[in-house]
Amino acid sequence: MVKTVIADDNQSKSAEDRLFQLGIPAQVGLVIGQLNRSSDRGFVYDLIPTPPTDGGGPACSLKSEAAGKDDKKKGSKSGKPSAELPAPLVVDNDWVAEHARQVSRMLLGGMNVVGIYLWASEATFKATSPSVLSQAVKGVAQAAPFTDNEFEERLLIHVSYSPRRWSCRVCTLASGGLRPCDFKTGKLLASLQAFRCTYNFEIRLPISQSGILGTITFKDLICRGIANLAKDLQSAKALINGHLVTENVHTSSESPHDVQFLVPFNKHISTEACSSEEVVGLVVFSGAICAFAYLGPREPIVQAISDLKSDIVSSLRSRLDIITDEAEEEVALSLVGGGESGGDSLAEKSIQKLALREVRKPCTLFFPRRILVPWYSGIFICDYLQALETFEDVKDHCQEMMSMDGPIETTSVVDPETAPISAATRSFWDVVGKCSSNLVDDSKTNKNSIKREADAGKLERNSLNFLTAILVLLSAVLIGWAVVAFGPTKTAY
Repeated sequence: MVKTVIADDNQSKSAEDRLFQLGIPAQVGLVIGQLNRSSDRGFVYDLIPTPPTDGGGPACSLKSEAAGKDDKKKGSKSGKPSAELPAPLVVDNDWVAEHARQVSRMLLGGMNVVGIYLWASEATFKATSPSVLSQAVKGVAQAAPFTDNEFEERLLIHVSYSPRRWSCRVCTLASGGLRPCDFKTGKLLASLQAFRCTYNFEIRLPISQSGILGTITFKDLICRGIANLAKDLQSAKALINGHLVTENVHTSSESPHDVQFLVPFNKHISTEACSSEEVVGLVVFSGAICAFAYLGPREPIVQAISDLKSDIVSSLRSRLDIITDEAEEEVALSLVGGGESGGDSLAEKSIQKLALREVRKPCTLFFPRRILVPWYSGIFICDYLQALETFEDVKDHCQEMMSMDGPIETTSVVDPETAPISAATRSFWDVVGKCSSNLVDDSKTNKNSIKREADAGKLERNSLNFLTAILVLLSAVLIGWAVVAFGPTKTAY
């Protein structure tokens, strides 16, 4: 249960100054920070305004007609007109939720969309129904869920300009209730520690006959592979700068820290229990993921390891979602035959609708690469670069979604993933045949080697027997000669 929320003092002051300079009566945006069940403190790193809608209108505005308009006309019993009630807020929940969904993909481990903020006067905020506020928070929580889906709290921050002050409430998703909590400021971003790793993986997913005949899609199989990878990571041990992580381990203040994961061999078997007659193909899901995580002040090291594991899994899911979101007419599969591109084109279908029975030839699905973009000093966010995109596309997207001020230098953008992440389909019998061929070749090689060794041994034995016979014969000749030459002579009488 969150009891205290700490915001970065520099970023909160910068956000407040920006809001005052805009001179608008209302605004809604996302709260970037960290919440977890192991702590009663929440961290707020920044406030990100939601961009205008497709129609150019704001995502949050005042209701056009005040609730007390009719009352003003009627007047009061004393004959004086009653004061006009303040207009409540109107929030475009769907647009804010979509903004949260896209921003959550760009955040690294240890950072999440933890709620929303509202810029409005105190009177306007109080005039807005609590159910309207909680619905906006719930929409963001559903669009950008935590890895720990059981965590049922999000933040609602109100930045008031009349009077000028901040307040924070905790929204319970199950009930929709809003309760106040303590709100403080401190130096957060400067005290964050960074953890990084490159995680290599290869998962073989069998395609069964029932899957071919059924309605299982290519996306379903990849989701299964990601779930298997997540299970493997749960039991993985971690090394930080070469030292095994324990509950009492401490790290130096220098960062980033290099992390390696040790996954138990065959701890989780991703293949299904089915006979060779049922398996008709394989999907080889492999690649190398660059993962990052940030640890807040006085947070345990095990929390950073958990966030790093979550970043690996969420990165794969984000890439799959990006491919899924592609236009229906754009095919994300490239056919590969004999090591070269070729073959007939697949029917133009998005990945979520491509059934396994429609994949007639070996094909490869390439995932977007993760690109690291500097956000604040020493802190990165990420975006995903597809085959036909450039760094300019990434920079434009970051500036739009994260409301980043100033140009982003191309030289500051980091492209850390050299090995592409891909999912390649193969015929099961091609794989088995290749393995069987290798086994047969190895068997023949072993047999020939054994035969050569046997022949060599036989020849060696024959040579030894021949030499022995020659030595025996020579010994007999010498003994006979010695007897004749040096034997006793006969005496004549």
